[in-house]
Amino acid sequence: MQKLIEVVSNPSALDSLSNYIGPTDFDDFECVLTQSRDSDALSRSNFKVALEMLGGESENVRIDRFGHWACGWWESLAVKPNTPEYAIAKDIESRLSDYPVLDESDYCELETDEANETWKFCFNESERVKYIRDNRRQFDFRSFADLRSVVRGEYFNGYASGLLG
Repeated sequence: MQKLIEVVSNPSALDSLSNYIGPTDFDDFECVLTQSRDSDALSRSNFKVALEMLGGESENVRIDRFGHWACGWWESLAVKPNTPEYAIAKDIESRLSDYPVLDESDYCELETDEANETWKFCFNESERVKYIRDNRRQFDFRSFADLRSVVRGEYFNGYASGLLG
């Protein structure tokens, strides 16, 4: 884990601490994860699950929120070293180095919700029909009514990762 002050000092290649206005009492914390307005379902899921694993915000666990000129906002999840939560954070870091998902069902649920929203609001009916034709193997229609509901944008029953990828 990186020290939180290091993450805040340079959140992107085009930033520095000189652009930051706000409290700088970051020295005692280490950054577990970050997320931004543009984070994908996996990053949002891992952030949420890690916060739950750490027992939520507390004296030893903090979320700092930042406005950002490029991505709108970003957040850091950080823990204080030499605390019980720090041991959990080290376990989270280790788990993520072996496999990128902390909780498969949470990630799947977020990804499905995102796919349903994208399908409903970003495709019109003719685009949905074309997508279904082009990606027929992704779909399993149980009836004509099921097909009709998917085409109308009521839900997406294909592979969420295929739609969002």
